[in-house]
Amino acid sequence: MPVVSDPVRARSLIRAKLEKPSTFLRSRMPNIKVFSGTSHPDLAQRIVDRLGIDLGKVVTKKFSNLETCVEIGESVRGEDVYIVQSGSGEVNDNLMELLIMINACKIASASRVTAVIPCFPYARQDKKDKAGGDGDANGLEFPASFKMKVNEWKFRSRAPISAKLVANMLSVAGADHIITMDLHASQIQGFFDIPVDNLYAEPAVLKWIKENIIEWRNSIIVSPDAGGAKRVTSIADRLNVEFALIHKERKKANEVASMVLVGDVKDRVAILVDDMADTCGTICHAAEKLLEAGATKVYAILTHGIFSGPAISRINNACFEAVVVTNTIPQEQHMKDCPRIQCIDVSMMFAEAVRRTHNGESVSYLFSNVPY
Repeated sequence: MPVVSDPVRARSLIRAKLEKPSTFLRSRMPNIKVFSGTSHPDLAQRIVDRLGIDLGKVVTKKFSNLETCVEIGESVRGEDVYIVQSGSGEVNDNLMELLIMINACKIASASRVTAVIPCFPYARQDKKDKAGGDGDANGLEFPASFKMKVNEWKFRSRAPISAKLVANMLSVAGADHIITMDLHASQIQGFFDIPVDNLYAEPAVLKWIKENIIEWRNSIIVSPDAGGAKRVTSIADRLNVEFALIHKERKKANEVASMVLVGDVKDRVAILVDDMADTCGTICHAAEKLLEAGATKVYAILTHGIFSGPAISRINNACFEAVVVTNTIPQEQHMKDCPRIQCIDVSMMFAEAVRRTHNGESVSYLFSNVPY
């Protein structure tokens, strides 16, 4: 290899190598194909750009009766295939599309098929009593003809474990491996009989906090519900700050839950952390509670920003300094509609997970580090 004596020329060559790594990386990643579903093509493109390979060719269309038809546009025989499809937008259509793509690759003799599902669908339906919770908090909507009160539904529900059903469907379709991020319930990994790598957004969240919140050393990490206590304590420990949580308390049946703050947020920057936000009622009420308790500023950091229904309107009318989400779900339109929403790119974490999986390396490095 020739030696470049000019330092300016040397730097330009290194920069070119970093900006266009395709030949360099492709030689070290043979027999790999990455395909994108229609739910989040931008994230899939970012992943392959970081890997230095081309996105696989696939054609997805609908028949007149709205059946999904998928055609894989290149050979996958003997290839290590990765299909990127997030559980967002038209969730049911996107899930069916993913299942068909997995099966199409499997019967075309792919050596291994990995489903890369940044936001896992139906993750909130992970146990029998889940649908028996607060209907508003869980995004449940009842038709006008439904005469039973929500609190009666709580005790009479015969809820399915839909997350387990989705796990079974992915396995039957032919998936050999799953890569996802911040599962709503970690026990979902146990629903599968195939390997599941559940990546964490925590390293990227910590990096964002240190780079964007000047007063982060005077912050307090807050969970908007008791279920997220483990998540916020981990972040608080790594930042060496305190944590708090908000507990929903019902004293009587048919009474709206009141929010009880456990922890001292007075004169501190409160950072609400949760795995997802749907209609955003909980985090907006939590933000009001924190300001009433003396917090100087309130941020919200969420892995999966679903933002359905009145979510954007609620955030625009709330008191957040910023609402930060990752791009496990497309956020371009949400950011246009709400200037407070900011996005953390996690494509590098998925790209590195794909690279390590393909090369037979451990992915545990990603649990505490952000790759470059």
